[in-house]
Amino acid sequence: MPMTIRIAAALLINGAGQTLLVRKRGTQAFMQPGGKIDAGEQPAQALARELHEELNLQVDPEHAVYLGQFSAPAANEPGFTVHAELFKAQVDVQVSPAAEIEEIRWIDPTGDGGLHLAPLTRDLILPFYRSSLATPA
Repeated sequence: MPMTIRIAAALLINGAGQTLLVRKRGTQAFMQPGGKIDAGEQPAQALARELHEELNLQVDPEHAVYLGQFSAPAANEPGFTVHAELFKAQVDVQVSPAAEIEEIRWIDPTGDGGLHLAPLTRDLILPFYRSSLATPA
């Protein structure tokens, strides 16, 4: 059986067009906020719960825009693959780290902010978002 971690992840965008990345306590890699989906939980509900726990952020699951599924090697669990249900949400309030989050950073999504990024963020989510920016609406 493949060792897969199912998560709901957020592409949070602020008014300046920056995206929020988080780093968990005791780890090196910055990644999208979000977390594991509990049994019987809908991905959007898991996302809202995790964002509230990790960032004291209230996100209405109805307002999170589903972007698709992305899989990559897990940053903090060697040998595991993380399978993310990705949602985009606009954020216009202050967020602060809580629970296991040690550090948060708003970065310009066209770069890496000089940060060590998790594979999912570096290889899939940021390039996906950049390509969406490059496409005229």
